Amino acid sequence: MSALIKVEVVYAMPSLQKLLAVQVPAGSSAEVAIRASGILDFFPEIDLSVNKIGIFSKACKLDTVLRAQDRVEIYRALLADPKEIRRQRALEGKVTKKGGAAV
Repeated sequence: MSALIKVEVVYAMPSLQKLLAVQVPAGSSAEVAIRASGILDFFPEIDLSVNKIGIFSKACKLDTVLRAQDRVEIYRALLADPKEIRRQRALEGKVTKKGGAAV
């Protein structure tokens, strides 16, 4: 029997966040941990064929092998493209948060 490792699976909505600890066999993939955590029952809108995932903010694939204490993050689609928002601010002549003004 293979050893178990502890990992976390997280997903966040604007008003609700879930962090679930789960134990999976060593050598398990991110997808195995996601399914074992039960997070898909809490958030039925998650579609693993669409939602991107990562480990500690670094994008990965569902078949990525996990290590003990990894945090698997399930990402939502952005509501707005950050590049487009910056472009709009520049056109409007607004000052950015870093203090630079549009030229």
